[in-house]
Amino acid sequence: MTIDEELNLLETQLRRLKIEYEAYFNNPSKRPPTDVEWKVLSLIRKFSDGGRMNFSQRFRYNEMAQRYAAFSDLWRKKSRIREEGYRRPQDALLSVQGVRDASAAHEPAHKAYGVGHAAAAAEAKPFTIECSDASAEQVNIERLYNVLTEAKKKAGENVSGNIESFSSFVEKKTAQIRKQYGCHSVEYSVELQDGQVRLKAKAKV
Repeated sequence: MTIDEELNLLETQLRRLKIEYEAYFNNPSKRPPTDVEWKVLSLIRKFSDGGRMNFSQRFRYNEMAQRYAAFSDLWRKKSRIREEGYRRPQDALLSVQGVRDASAAHEPAHKAYGVGHAAAAAEAKPFTIECSDASAEQVNIERLYNVLTEAKKKAGENVSGNIESFSSFVEKKTAQIRKQYGCHSVEYSVELQDGQVRLKAKAKV
């Protein structure tokens, strides 16, 4: 099985885990989906070092690991409330909160089920390239474009334009920033913030 196929499997299992946890919290007699969660954790831990993945695969993996960490934090809290009962008014609200809200939650402070480091990596190490002459660095521009468009698709965002218009944009933006700051190159990064994909550019001395 290729890395892309295993990442597809991870995405499928993560989606299934989300659905089964929703069913678990809505049914007092149902047991938690520990078998599905074990499969998700096994795949997340298998690729945690990111050594065998390319940039695009690593970005996709980090996004899923981050999503799982946020979900697991919410599931842990809801499970505790289910076992111990409502102790505070906000507990009642959390007990009916959809796990969809977890995707926009902040990174949990604890390392949820041992993958907190993977979620943090998604924020700490976004995909980046340096560009000084966009017209002569089309390979890097194309990699940046591919990662950006794939990330937007995974986040459910609209993808507009093509590689030609994107290259033209990067070329103009690079020239503008180099002139404004007198820098040698411009660093472009694809980052996930508040559930939305962002392309950022900053002067690089």
